[in-house]
Amino acid sequence: MTQLKKVLILGATGAMGQYLVPLLAEAGYQVDAVSLDDNKSEHPNVNCVKANAKDADVFRGLLKNRYDGIVDFMVYPTSELVGILPMALDHTEHYIYLSSYRIYDNKEHPIQETSPRLIDTADDLILRNSDDYSIYKARGENILHALPRRNWTIIRPAITYSLMRYQLVTLEAPNTLGRAFAGKTVVLPEQARNIQATMSWAGDVAKMIAGLLFNEKAVGETFTVATAEHRTWGEIADYYRDICDLKAMWVDKEDYLRILAPDPYYPGARWQLECDRLFDRIIDNSKVLAATGMKQAGLMPLYDGLEYEISRCPRDFCRTSCERMDAYLASMK
Repeated sequence: MTQLKKVLILGATGAMGQYLVPLLAEAGYQVDAVSLDDNKSEHPNVNCVKANAKDADVFRGLLKNRYDGIVDFMVYPTSELVGILPMALDHTEHYIYLSSYRIYDNKEHPIQETSPRLIDTADDLILRNSDDYSIYKARGENILHALPRRNWTIIRPAITYSLMRYQLVTLEAPNTLGRAFAGKTVVLPEQARNIQATMSWAGDVAKMIAGLLFNEKAVGETFTVATAEHRTWGEIADYYRDICDLKAMWVDKEDYLRILAPDPYYPGARWQLECDRLFDRIIDNSKVLAATGMKQAGLMPLYDGLEYEISRCPRDFCRTSCERMDAYLASMK
């Protein structure tokens, strides 16, 4: 009897993991799904493990199982990458590293895997020398390229929505569906209204990742795992209005940033807005489609995907949202 290949999924209950785990199990892999949540699965091929994979001893203990493949959805700042990445490559046949489309600069459209990265070309030198998400994800890529083993694949998802993951510009679920279900208005930056954005359904991204795992075409390669569909943030706000009656007020970006991140000495929120959400994010996904045999026509349209995921969300979801946004809206009356 042929032994099933063993796959370790780190961060298994996130947006992509919640779709990838059952997909790999149905494909015949033995999956150890690690997360901080009390996760359960009825599938005989899935072993749910509640653990903190960021703990060094836990991570080393997991690697002793000698997994054939590892899909790593964890977030590692630069200080952790230099140890985690070589250790992972030495203990598996194929390691998939989660990077991000946020690493791309705004200097080429549509975006391809060879497009300029912020870490190399950003005009903001402070950003390039920071440990912002867009920068340390790119540093992880650099480290992988510098290591002697090339048994890795880099994936760069765009914004990926799923159950309990509902994004709008830089707002996340508490300030999108949470506010919609509470009958509250959201504040959005006017400068983003006509910017092209890419949002991918997590089910499609999981299929892309599954198609890259143990795929010879993927070894030592980088893929933007995303749909090619793009809509303006204004159009996406209209989708939310139609689907869940989310009302939006468009304001200047400086007011928006003061609401979300009032401390001017911590620029992470500004960088996320100005160096991602205010960039036109139009994706050429031909490389991942060619490697996996998938077709753009088979991917979930954004409106349909949001409607599906929002329909699954309980109505009492996330009643806590930004109090500063409430205060701002009250002051405008």
